Amino acid sequence: MKTARNLLIAAIVMLSAIVCILLGGCASTIRTPPSTVDRVDVPRYLGRWYEIARLPMPFQRSNEAAIAEYGINPDKTLSVHNIAIRPNGTSHDIHGYATLLNPPENTKLAVRFSTWFGPFMPVPKEGNYWILYIDENYQRAIVGTPDYKFLWILSRTPTIPGQGLQELTTRARKLGFDVSRLIRDPQP
Repeated sequence: MKTARNLLIAAIVMLSAIVCILLGGCASTIRTPPSTVDRVDVPRYLGRWYEIARLPMPFQRSNEAAIAEYGINPDKTLSVHNIAIRPNGTSHDIHGYATLLNPPENTKLAVRFSTWFGPFMPVPKEGNYWILYIDENYQRAIVGTPDYKFLWILSRTPTIPGQGLQELTTRARKLGFDVSRLIRDPQP
């Protein structure tokens, strides 16, 4: 009787160890979110940004150029106005707002769009718009999501001359994004 009980206890301990090892293996495949910049000066970040390149997304066609404009709302959220420009020159746009999630760093935002389905779209508690890089003059930026699904390379100008785009792409790759899937915007 004691031997059967000891064998049962040993089997339970062994099974528990195997489960812990398997779960530990699964946990090691979970990616840590990318690092954001230390701090964003919100007034300097506001204004117009041209999307230079991005990862594919279901709500924007690959042949559309995009512009994002940010401002301040009376309730201290940020206004968001995204404009997509089609190859034929026509455009469509969407308005929304962003809530700063980590003041005073201001590097993580929750962005929601003002559509009929906007309130039903889940936004993770850690946000869906992280500022991962911004140059000292607030002329170029890399923005992404903490799950690595979306990435935007932004500039204050419609194009980035010289090696600038390659430098930002390399930076995004080092942050852990799959830059082999980047779509370069056809700026008008």
